[in-house]
Amino acid sequence: MEKLIVLGTGNASVTRCFNTCFLLQDEQSRYLMVDAGGGNGILTQLEKVNVPISQIHEMFVTHKHTDHLFGVIWIIRTIGQQINNGKYEGDFHIYCHDELVSIIKSMCEMTLVGKITRLFGERIHIHEVKDREERQILDYKIRFFDIRSTKAKQFGFVTTLNNGKRLTFCGDEPYQEHCHEYAHQTDYLLHEAFCLYEEREQFKPYEKCHSTVKDAAELAAELDVKNLLLWHTEDKNIRKRKSLYKKEAKQYYKGKIYVPYDSETILLV
Repeated sequence: MEKLIVLGTGNASVTRCFNTCFLLQDEQSRYLMVDAGGGNGILTQLEKVNVPISQIHEMFVTHKHTDHLFGVIWIIRTIGQQINNGKYEGDFHIYCHDELVSIIKSMCEMTLVGKITRLFGERIHIHEVKDREERQILDYKIRFFDIRSTKAKQFGFVTTLNNGKRLTFCGDEPYQEHCHEYAHQTDYLLHEAFCLYEEREQFKPYEKCHSTVKDAAELAAELDVKNLLLWHTEDKNIRKRKSLYKKEAKQYYKGKIYVPYDSETILLV
């Protein structure tokens, strides 16, 4: 059974949870990792969900913001060490847009030892993907798309799962109309929700190019989405976040709502 393993659910400034990133697991327990949070905490998150880093061979990086990118360096460092110690089978592949290719390589050159950076092009591969380009990753045909962020170039993706359901990941900014073909009537919409609508004055999501729960729920209803997953949130309501966010979302959206905690697994059925 295919699964979404949630490694982190928070925005860039959280301290009570990890930054938003996740694994898509197929029926053969192979993984596509999407982003890696903001530091070496990603290694702890992988331990919590019992996924050995040696089993991760495919990764997609959405954009250059610290809470999504810096953990990538720790993933590369750890996999590079395992390769050099004979503990990693096969190659590691990273998919990202053109700007990130140079950023990731430069960061690695500046921070990692030569015996790891020399693996680039041999065992560690960074693949540039373009807007609307489709790639075969695991058993999935994944179409990447530019969300047209005004802050930093950022890609999302859409794919059809092996069970026939469609999954759309919109990145960490609000849906834009040009993404309609990817999100309309999708089975799973993964969308950010910075805070409750009633807390918008406190957290100021609109100033940060983010949505409230109400906004995301109204969008899901308009797009006729089957399942809505909300994350990339504030963490001040972390203990009650699931119940509070679901309560608000249900006022505007009648489909199934997920508000996961870190390390939660969602069955994609």
